[in-house]
Amino acid sequence: GAGHVVTNNHVVAGASEIRLQLADGQVAPATVVGSDPETDLAVLKIHLENLPVMPIGRSDELRVGDVVLAIGNPLGLSQTVTQGIVSATARAQLGLTTFENFIQTDAAINVGNSGGALVNARGELIGINTAVLASAMESEGIGFAIPVNLVRGVMQQILEFGHVRR
Repeated sequence: GAGHVVTNNHVVAGASEIRLQLADGQVAPATVVGSDPETDLAVLKIHLENLPVMPIGRSDELRVGDVVLAIGNPLGLSQTVTQGIVSATARAQLGLTTFENFIQTDAAINVGNSGGALVNARGELIGINTAVLASAMESEGIGFAIPVNLVRGVMQQILEFGHVRR
């Protein structure tokens, strides 16, 4: 919906104040509409006029070898974009969240990329980067993202009920 932003729950959990900066430099306070620690997702609300809307793709159509871009703010370097390919889909049993179904990519996902967009070659959102996984594993060339099909369902539940019903 208008003014809703999806990010990782671990990025905003326990925060006393949340400020969101857009690519054009606008900064606005954000409030948490709801969160789901079990998928590490949170929905935020900001109040700004003429907000850009990112087109949403379908993560179930992703194939190994597809080109992806990871967008984020690693190490304070805002609007950093890295390129890679999809290494695997439906990656699970990593022991990191309750419900695991990650997109694996070799696009560089560093601390600060958490909650950022994973985008396909058409510029559509296909995942939410989860850098905590890569950093917890001291890995290089192995990043993970929550697939947008899961994100879409969690967001709808949070907007409708304030939490995820299972």
